[in-house]
Amino acid sequence: MGNDHEESSPLLTKQVNADDKKPNPTETFAQTLPPTKPSPPVCASSFGWTADGLPLGHGSVVGEPMGRTQWDSSLFACLGRNDEFCSSDLEVCLLGSMAPCVLYGGNAERLGSGAGSFANHCLPYTGLYLIGNSFFGYNCLAPWFSYPSRTAIRRKFNLEGSCEAFARSCGCCGSFVEDELQREHCETACDFATHVFCHACALCQEGRELRRRLPHPGFNAQPVLVMIPPGEQTMGRSVP
Repeated sequence: MGNDHEESSPLLTKQVNADDKKPNPTETFAQTLPPTKPSPPVCASSFGWTADGLPLGHGSVVGEPMGRTQWDSSLFACLGRNDEFCSSDLEVCLLGSMAPCVLYGGNAERLGSGAGSFANHCLPYTGLYLIGNSFFGYNCLAPWFSYPSRTAIRRKFNLEGSCEAFARSCGCCGSFVEDELQREHCETACDFATHVFCHACALCQEGRELRRRLPHPGFNAQPVLVMIPPGEQTMGRSVP
């Protein structure tokens, strides 16, 4: 009976309500904290690769994909451009038309294929060049050996290929170009076709691009410091 009286007492009800209104320190501290934003998920499959095989998302500061650049000169600009490399462009044009084995070996050497890269690329090219001209009447075997250099240049400097340039100019095949794996297969096939049907022009374009981007390996030698001893000195007496 006494317990029922205490539960029905209005004073007890007011005290319980007063205790419920007291703020909880833990809830107050949690309300003062700023809301945390969830971190966006990282999708590794959305990354492509650059010329050196790095993900495209790592190419820029803000994480946006790097766009591929165009070649410095077009495929059929055989005489090059009227700039500080005009004499070098004329040399490339002459080598591509008269001695393509020398131009191809120089391109491989400048590309940095290792020690002795000029001879390792020039001599096999010369053999395939002579066999093709002797048995088939034209240079049909050397392009099968030389086209990987175009793919290496395109990947090294992140240059756009023929497939991407065609899609950019005509605006078609957009979904096909967006797939990195399919685009790379298409660009490699286009590199092969360029060397087969426009072999001399392809070698000249690669030579012009490499000479504008990379110095010759012979110019990378370390400077030698030559110490010249001082001349013979004599002590003389001054005349009063």
